[in-house]
Amino acid sequence: MPDLTASFQENRRLLFTVAYEMLGAAADAEDVVQETWLRWSAADRSDVAEPRAYLVRITTRLALNRLRALRRSRETYVGPWLPDPLLTSPDAALPVERAEEVSLALLVVLETLSPLERAVFVLREVFELPYQEVAEALDRDVAAVRQVAHRAREHVRARRPRYTPAGPQHAEATERFLAACLTGDVAGVLAALAPEVELVTDGGGVVRAARRIIRGADKVARALVAFARDETMASMEAFPAEVNGALGVLYLQGGAPVMAAVSEWDGDRLARVMVFRNPERLAGLRRLTDLSV
Repeated sequence: MPDLTASFQENRRLLFTVAYEMLGAAADAEDVVQETWLRWSAADRSDVAEPRAYLVRITTRLALNRLRALRRSRETYVGPWLPDPLLTSPDAALPVERAEEVSLALLVVLETLSPLERAVFVLREVFELPYQEVAEALDRDVAAVRQVAHRAREHVRARRPRYTPAGPQHAEATERFLAACLTGDVAGVLAALAPEVELVTDGGGVVRAARRIIRGADKVARALVAFARDETMASMEAFPAEVNGALGVLYLQGGAPVMAAVSEWDGDRLARVMVFRNPERLAGLRRLTDLSV
């Protein structure tokens, strides 16, 4: 049992990241990892030469099955769908391999792939697993996996935005932008926005949020100022936080996370603002402890 547990724990961060990359949902990724542990602990491991490959194969197949089910539910999702936000700061306990692997820009594009394309892309392009290992995980032949990988790679390259998440160099600009929102300074907000900026708010029909993506600097500026003036904002505390490897803002109410916002920049202007409000999908903003086994 100690060896069994050690093998799983050594790879748990990788397994969670694979599942989250495939699903875009923190709670579902945790469930997949827990199910992987149950199958690993009950399996006949006498012929398992590479525990890591074996565990990745279990995780991938479980995540693939769950992804197919989730895609059906997302077709009826109310408003824009965004991946679950994750706290990825060094002191966060969420078990991801590397913060850059869970960038929101990538996850949004991955949502446009088929389940098989997404699985191949995650294993091959994100984690750089050998084609043979990817083929074994997906029960496909290597030639087919190569074709799927090429198709997925081209799809992602064509759709992935060129702008990048806010970095340390944008911290001061982000503070000015937030101050302008909170004080109702529409001109100040406009000064920070790219002409074709997008505002995406994910409320899932559970809390009030725009049900369509808002585009254009003037519309986005007015929407952000109106949102900041909402009476519900008065009871929230805002703190800077690293969300999915990017500079963001975490909002707490009564000490619990109730919202997060992440900005993506095109040079020195905001190109996209993502606001996460659906309380059912904020598990990744909490300080998660190691999964028990």
